Order: sequence, then structure tokens, then C-alpha cells
Amino acid sequence: MNRKYILDQVTAAHKLQRMALEVAEQLSGEAAPLVIIGVKGTGMVIAEKVAQLVRQYLTNPVQVMTVSLDKQLPKDITLSEPIDLTGRHILLVDDVTNSGRTLLYALKPLLQYHPRTIHTLVLVERMHKQFPVNADFVGLSIATTQEDHIQVDVADGEVVSAYLL
Repeated sequence: MNRKYILDQVTAAHKLQRMALEVAEQLSGEAAPLVIIGVKGTGMVIAEKVAQLVRQYLTNPVQVMTVSLDKQLPKDITLSEPIDLTGRHILLVDDVTNSGRTLLYALKPLLQYHPRTIHTLVLVERMHKQFPVNADFVGLSIATTQEDHIQVDVADGEVVSAYLL
């Protein structure tokens, strides 16, 4: 298998640190709780890491949850726990965005509430938007072909690498 590495562990850690600082800066002076919702799988690992980092800079309560959905056919979208998100800041997190479909459908269960803000964060952003969702916080933007696939590897709660297949 031919892998073209685009992020190593050190670079990924720097990007996550920078994005956590950007999130904290965005919420500076806000008292409302922050709910970080990770897309099940690698997105959840990134969400946990961002939460750990952002807690260093915010006094707001920070909670982490999971959103589960089938990325190919997102019919059933569920949050890991029932919670009223009204008045809270929400940060929706995934590993890679390509068409925008996963982030768009992951927003669906949030629409029954009236959150204070909703932002999105991805470690790697590809340039093949088919849905009207852009990531607010991006670790790395990369132009790829439609046939390329980006894999993010995680181990022990850390991003180990990201590469093109």
C-alpha cells in the first residue's frame, strides 16, 4: 500500500494545539458551557484531545459527546446522551472533511435546540465540497483528487499520522 504522509504525530499535535487556542480565543469572555461533539471513530479521538487542550485556556464547563451516523448513508443520527443544547456553544469535530456530508448530517440532531453558537473543527480539510458546510477550524487544508482517500491513524488518544492512499 502506497502511503503519502501529510501529517506526523508532532505536526498533528501542533495543529491540534493551535486549533484549541483558536477555539479558546473565539470563546474568550463567554460564560456559556462548551459541548464538543465528536463524530464517532477518529473524530471522537480528536474531540477528546481538543477538549483536553481547550480546558487549559477556558473557565467554561467543557463537555464531550459523540454523534453516531453512517457516513455513507446517514439516516439514523444519534447523540451519545440526551442533553438540552440550548444556550450552549457547540463544537462539532471530525478527522477529515471532504464533501461536507458528514458534518451536515451530524448537525441534524442539533437543530431541535437553540445553541448559542455552532462551530466545526477538522484536522484535515479536502477541497471537494458538495454540501454547504465549511470547517471553522482547520488543521491542514489539502487539494486532492476525488479518487484520493485520507486516513488518520490514532493510538492511545493521540493522532499518530495522516496520509493519502
